[in-house]
Parts: sequence; structure tokens; C-alpha cells
Amino acid sequence: MSKVIVSSLYDSDVFRMACRQFDLAADAISLPEAIRDRTKYPRRCLAVSLPVKRLDGSVTVFEGYRVQHNLSTGPSKGGIRFHQHVTLGEVAALAMWMSWKTSLVGLPYGGAKGGVIVNPNDLTESELEHLSRRYMQEMVNFVGPHIDVPAPDVGTNEKIMGWMMDTYSNHVGHVASAVVTGKPIALGGSQGRREATGAGVAYLTKRYLEDLRIPVSQATVAVQGFGNVGSETALALANYGAKIIAISDYTGGIHNPRGIDLGKALNYVRYQKTLRDFDGGDPISNEDLLELDCTVLAPCALERVIGDHNAPKLKCRILAEGANGPTTNAADKIIEARGDIEIIPDVLCNSGGVIVSYFEWLQNLSNFYWSRDEVLQKLFAMLDKAKESVDAQKSKFKFSRRLAALTLGIQRVADAKQSRGLFP
Repeated sequence: MSKVIVSSLYDSDVFRMACRQFDLAADAISLPEAIRDRTKYPRRCLAVSLPVKRLDGSVTVFEGYRVQHNLSTGPSKGGIRFHQHVTLGEVAALAMWMSWKTSLVGLPYGGAKGGVIVNPNDLTESELEHLSRRYMQEMVNFVGPHIDVPAPDVGTNEKIMGWMMDTYSNHVGHVASAVVTGKPIALGGSQGRREATGAGVAYLTKRYLEDLRIPVSQATVAVQGFGNVGSETALALANYGAKIIAISDYTGGIHNPRGIDLGKALNYVRYQKTLRDFDGGDPISNEDLLELDCTVLAPCALERVIGDHNAPKLKCRILAEGANGPTTNAADKIIEARGDIEIIPDVLCNSGGVIVSYFEWLQNLSNFYWSRDEVLQKLFAMLDKAKESVDAQKSKFKFSRRLAALTLGIQRVADAKQSRGLFP
């Protein structure tokens, strides 16, 4: 008999949510008890203090984390989040989801995630650089091209990845482009990486619209979160012919039934930093946006925004999860019972980012680079393959699409751990 452990280290609503998803999937595929906890709980974590000298001469100590969930299938892979509400439990949950995601789409990675408790908007660019470099300096012995490969996430971007790559390279004494992905093109970044997650969300949404025999030109779309993922999702769907009727960020949103001018919105955000007071439509709250009557609802911000309080009120046909964990377990049950909404689960829907991160890593290791068209062509081929496997699993076992995706990802990780055995 295996000894079941209960982790208090990561205890949080979002970690319990990820564990509950795992338990449901493990039960569905009758995962043996002897392998469950090894597959479920993170392999290791690191918590660090990050002192940064501020512009006024004072010193602020920030707290940062890195959780490596699974190292059995390859180097771990996952973003670094700079956000004021980061917790160790949230980072651990995100690392778990990355394990299932990379496994589902067939990448030779495990899952990881990082985070720093900070509002990056409160820092000057110089302070942000010092924080980014200090974080990587603390991680030097725990990351590397064949150990753990970070990437951007909420609150971080290609510039920050460039600083981190430079810090690591200075430590090891040579250029180590493959230590992070999501870098600037000039530092070995991949064509198509910036738009990859949103492009993948939009591509899968288009594929499921086709399955439902809904013309893309007749689809209306509401996007919660107008950061990198949300804006690229909106742009790609608009290019396919859909009408974007609502967008939002943390300051609120805009609703325009006639369609939002995305070029104007992006230009506004470029200079104003937020959508606040954008005049492209009527103001709408993030909560009300989620309940709009639309063909596609794409939550592309933070986790747990759709719960039992608003799941009965959703009026979309497709729920495309651009964010990680936007739908709680309770909301999942409600939506499944309703039967009128097709969910594209996060581990499938937003996997475009890590797929193109994988392409960037391959290009760095080989020093051979692809065009944007080649990158997107390879991305869509991998998404098609993953979609087919999820839909086949769903049909074969009468699972929900989320359970189908999770069981595929979890089974592959468990198989790898079982095959490697237990180190004495």
C-alpha cells in the first residue's frame, strides 16, 4: 500500500482545484494507488527572497517561487508570473497543469511554474530589470536548457526573458539561449512565439465552430483579458472573420454589439497601458462581460473567474479557456449538466504557447531557425493532432472534454514514472 500524503505546503483554493481535477481523472482511468501521489504532487519547490534597490535608495525585499512538478518526461517547462497576488499554492497548481498540458500535446517536457509577489506596474524599468535578474540569479542552480526552461506569463514579457537569459549566460560563461523561451528575436526568440498562445486559442475555436457547423463569419466573441493572450486571440479570430463584441482588462471592459475596432484598442492600450476610458463602445464590468450573449466566450486572464455563481448565467456556445484554470470544479459540473456549452479546456486550448516555446528551444539547441509561416504550420498540425486525440478519448469513454484531456495527459506522465521505476 502506498502512503497517501496531504500537502499543506501548497494549500490554497486553486491548488485544491487542480488536485480535485487530478483525482477525478485518476479515478476515471483507474490509476494505481502506488503511482498516484508520485504523479500528483510537485517534485520540488524553491522559495527565494529578492532584495531590490529602489530608485529612492531604499531596498525592498520581494518573495519569489519556482515549482517543478514533473521531471520524469524531460526538462520542466513553464512561465514566470509577476503579480501582486501570487501564492506558492497558485504556482504549484499552474505547474501541475503544465505537466498535463505538455504531456497531452506530446512535448518532451515536465511542468513547472514560477512567480514573484509584485505589481510590475509599481516598478521603474530599472527596478524591474534588477528584480528579473535577481530572480534568475537565485534560480541558476535549478534551471537550465536540460533542467527547467522558464518562459513569460502574466506580468512578464520578452524583455524580461532577455534579461534573465543574459543573467544565466553571464553565470555559466557562454551564451545559453535555450535557458528561457519567449525571448526577443535578436536573442534567439522564435518567429510566431509572441502570438502563439492566442493564435492557438483562435485556431481551436475555429475548428470547434466548424464541428458545430457555425460559420466563423457569424460568430460573436467576448474576450476577458486583453493582455498578450487575449489581444492575440481577438486579433486572430477577427482575421478569421468573427466579430469581437467585448474586451476587458483589470480596469474594466468595453462592449460594442457592432464590433470593436481592435487596431484602435491596441493603439490605445499601447499608450495608456489599460482600457480604462477607451471610447470604442459602452463600459462593461468583467463580471457582466462573462454573462454576455455571444457565440464564443474566451476567458484569457486569471484563474477561477467562472464559478457556481455565474456558470448558470453563461450565454455562450463555446467556452475557450485562454487562461489557466478559469473554470472551477463546481462550475464544470453546472456547465456539463446544462449540456449547451462546448468547453475547450485550458490544457488543450492555450497549449499553443508551450508548443511554440518548444519550437524556440529546439531552434536554440540546433542554431537553425524557422520562418513564421513554418512555425505556425507546425503549431496548427500539433494542435490538430491533440484535438483529435482528446475528441477520440471523449467519444470512447463518454467523458467531458476536460476529463478526456486530463486523462490523456496524466496517463502519459504516470506511464513515464512507472517505466522509470522508483530510485532507491
